[in-house]
Amino acid sequence: MVSSYRVAKLFDGHHWHQDCTLTLNGDRIVAMGLDHSDNAELLDGILVPGFIDIQVNGGGGVLFNEAPSVESLATMVAAHARFGTTAMLPTLITDSLAKMQQAADAMAQALAKGLPGVLGIHFEGPHLSLPKKGIHKPEHIRRLSAEEMALYCREDLGIRLVTVAPENVHPDDIRQLVRAGVKVCLGHSDADFDTTQRALEAGASGFTHLFNAMSQLGSRTPNMVGAALASDSALCGIILDGHHLHPACARLAFKAKGPDGLMLVTDAMAAVGSDGASFSYFGESLYRDGDRMTDADGRLAGSALDMASAVRQAQQQMGASLEQALVMASRTPARYLELGTRGLLMPGMKADMVLLDEQLTVKQSWIGGQPCLQAQ
Repeated sequence: MVSSYRVAKLFDGHHWHQDCTLTLNGDRIVAMGLDHSDNAELLDGILVPGFIDIQVNGGGGVLFNEAPSVESLATMVAAHARFGTTAMLPTLITDSLAKMQQAADAMAQALAKGLPGVLGIHFEGPHLSLPKKGIHKPEHIRRLSAEEMALYCREDLGIRLVTVAPENVHPDDIRQLVRAGVKVCLGHSDADFDTTQRALEAGASGFTHLFNAMSQLGSRTPNMVGAALASDSALCGIILDGHHLHPACARLAFKAKGPDGLMLVTDAMAAVGSDGASFSYFGESLYRDGDRMTDADGRLAGSALDMASAVRQAQQQMGASLEQALVMASRTPARYLELGTRGLLMPGMKADMVLLDEQLTVKQSWIGGQPCLQAQ
């Protein structure tokens, strides 16, 4: 089905276009330019590439760990689409092998059914560091087993991303994962600089929520943060909710890595797209206070951040331009995940799009050319 949209301002991922018409055929963009036919639907706002979030624990009142099912994935997609996320990696926090297998099966079923908006799965743990575990349950933190290696190597899970602590995962295991097509990120780690470097040399290609739950930069001990900032190739996810890191750290990361080296992530829990104030997590309760999520002891527990807010925060905290903020929300994660048809609004690309108002609030989003429910 062919459809056309005319908008006063469009960012294609590289450049701005004024008074532009975008023509879709099914789920693809087939033309863009100044062809203003009467059939084009007029859009009031700013049209930009859909946001891609590689770390989404939950949404719409659902936490993936609590209910790993196709239905939960659909709920998470719908909740985040209200805030501009058109593609995501649902993320399973450290859990039992049985729960990991259940989550993997749910993802395989979702992909087989063609559920829009899901790209694959992110396993955040369980091969992490106890000193940097955050809210990850210590009873489930463990070394990488043959069963887990086989799970990560499944080819029916779409994109597979695993966050590991390199002091607990041997470089040979990282090489095996990378050879199997798995993206390996480093995080929840107390590793020193040299251990981190060996993991990068083995094929690790990213860092999970830069600065948070990792060994910090010192003058003689650069540690994991130093390795992340110094790397010319590894990309870093970063949580810009105003709670996970000081704005000065956000600016430092931006100066070191630039928009091509940073990916905006939400680390969102069940609260996004939900009116609830408390949510279940391993039989305990997590609490929302605005966009801050904590456990009963007041520790940060993921976030209630959405991607549209992250784009706004990138400008406020980092001093990024709107173009740079949008790149970190779409083009850079698309490049990291090797999504050749996402992250840009150009002919041949999937029609994953977001319409923003002048305050950068989401008015509408499209996944594969299909309008999602309008943001409330």
